[in-house]
Amino acid sequence: MEPREHWRHVYAVKRPDEVSWFQGSPGPSLDALDRCGAGPDMSLVDVGAGASSLADVLLDRGWTDVTLVDISETALEASRLRLGPRASKVRWEAADIRDWRPDRAFDVWHDRAVFHFLTEPGDRAAYRNALIDGTHPGSHVILATFAPDGPDKCSGLPVRRYDAAALADELGAEFELVDDWRQTHVTPWGSEQSFQWCLFTRR
Repeated sequence: MEPREHWRHVYAVKRPDEVSWFQGSPGPSLDALDRCGAGPDMSLVDVGAGASSLADVLLDRGWTDVTLVDISETALEASRLRLGPRASKVRWEAADIRDWRPDRAFDVWHDRAVFHFLTEPGDRAAYRNALIDGTHPGSHVILATFAPDGPDKCSGLPVRRYDAAALADELGAEFELVDDWRQTHVTPWGSEQSFQWCLFTRR
């Protein structure tokens, strides 16, 4: 199945709280934002936003420049419905990150669990091109992928697992690794998944 159709199907047949990556609260992402000192005066793009509640919390905290990108229009629509009137305060981009070309640079690039789905070198190169276009010197880049001891598949798709050094190699010399840590995510059915989190700055 073509990726866009795969993810459209996932969000069509499952509620947001029935997928393995569901979080009742986006605590790990908020922790990452705190680690880089990001605040409401900054712009943020959430790549692979899905139906995450991160945007809700950012709006609660006074953020005014938030862009959500996801390959699945169905997932974004779930977020729109949940946000209600506040949806107009968010910019929405239904796009495949491999094809998306940002029309601006953001202060914070946030990606929880998209990059590890890019198993082909060409797809990772396309992601990096979007990352270059979507950041500026000094931008913070938050990446979370499955760690080396994490799952080798998600949603029926193969993934690549990373430690911090491997992610730094993928991003290249334009990005400096400034912090990294591991986190255990517990799925809605109680299984544990090991995540690698990394914080980079654009040189």
